[in-house]
Amino acid sequence: MARPARVSPDRILAAAALEFAERGFAGARVDRIARRAHVNKAMLYYHFKSKNGLYRTLLRRMFTLAAARLRAIADGAGSHAEKVDRVIASMAAFMDEHAFFPAIMLREVAEGGVHLDRETLTALAALPAVVGAIVHRGVKARAFRAMPPMFAYFSMLAPVIFFLAGTRIRKEISHLHVVDMRESSADDFIRHMQHATRRALARGSARHARTS
Repeated sequence: MARPARVSPDRILAAAALEFAERGFAGARVDRIARRAHVNKAMLYYHFKSKNGLYRTLLRRMFTLAAARLRAIADGAGSHAEKVDRVIASMAAFMDEHAFFPAIMLREVAEGGVHLDRETLTALAALPAVVGAIVHRGVKARAFRAMPPMFAYFSMLAPVIFFLAGTRIRKEISHLHVVDMRESSADDFIRHMQHATRRALARGSARHARTS
């Protein structure tokens, strides 16, 4: 029983991330994950017990790492608007570093979160909680207009996930010469989202939207 413990769980998680991103939870196969990780299935089950356990461990780790980055921004120096800029950039950087993450999240959203247990949902909830707190403080300080902080969170996160998850599709469309999307770089999009979010949060923006 000691031998399986020498196999790094990180290696298995890295292989699982690619499998789940490519095939979704239902389509993912433990034997393929084991082959990708260069371990046998017995070692995989030794560490994670089941495919469910492997999937949830992967997501909890991602949510925990992302939340830690956002907390560092929330607790750091800078204006409320600067922190919002950093949140958007940090989300994008995190997804760029973990390229499998947007695809997995889009699949999970489409399936209604059926594979997420209480512990995984709790880890996920840390993300909107941190961002919501940043926005709430900005509203309280009268730096932002009054608005539900969760609306701000989803307005920031959803476009970033969708844009990064659609990278391959944008490239294919450009190759077809239907619409040239090559100029739509991730950096440009992040700057656009930072500017758009600042405008959406700015005091007076709601009144301007109603009268324009």
